[in-house]
Formats: sequence, C-alpha cells, structure tokens
Amino acid sequence: MGWSGLPWRARVFRLVHAAWSVVGLSTLAHIWLCAVTGRRDRVLPASIGFLAIEGIALGVGRGNCPMGPFQRALGDPVPFFELVLPPRAAKAAIPVLVIVSALGIAAIAVQELDRRGR
Repeated sequence: MGWSGLPWRARVFRLVHAAWSVVGLSTLAHIWLCAVTGRRDRVLPASIGFLAIEGIALGVGRGNCPMGPFQRALGDPVPFFELVLPPRAAKAAIPVLVIVSALGIAAIAVQELDRRGR
C-alpha cells in the first residue's frame, strides 16, 4: 500500500514510528561509539534506558513490534521494517538489533567493571 492510499492517521503514525526508529538507531550508535572510544557522557544512560524500553516492548510483543496491531487498526497493513527491507530481512532485523544492542551494553558494562577494579 502506497503513501497516498493510507488514511491520514496511518500516515501520521508512520512518521512518528520513523522518528522513533531514528532515535532508536541513534541511541544504538551512541552506545557503540562510547564502547569503542571509552567515552562516557550524560547521554549514555539515556541511550541505554531507551534501548531497555525498546527491549521490554519487544518482550511484550513476543519479538514483534507491539505497535503492529495498532498500526493495522489505523489502516496500515505493512510492517514498519518492510517499508525499507524485504520481508525476510525485516523479520531478521529485530533479533539482529537485539543482539547488537545487548553486545554494546555488555561492552559498556565490562568496561565499567574494569574501571572500578572489579
């Protein structure tokens, strides 16, 4: 379904969902930047918190975006990741992002333990 065929509420939701996704990917990039450089700043805990909220939401959705039913109810049947990825890659995106997020957060945690002398 193309943009012009969507009800206005579904269009607004797609835009909000896109913004949320950009923030999520930015927080993931920031975590990895901090992990690689060893830098710490005030944004790092917020980034980790944001991804933790994402993880909880994915748990509630049993590995799927919990907003999917809401999106469909608005008249948008296309899962968000399928707007930019083929269906098979879209289905794999969430587990891959969970693993990459967990590894980044684990790297930060290990560094903090090393800094504090365990």
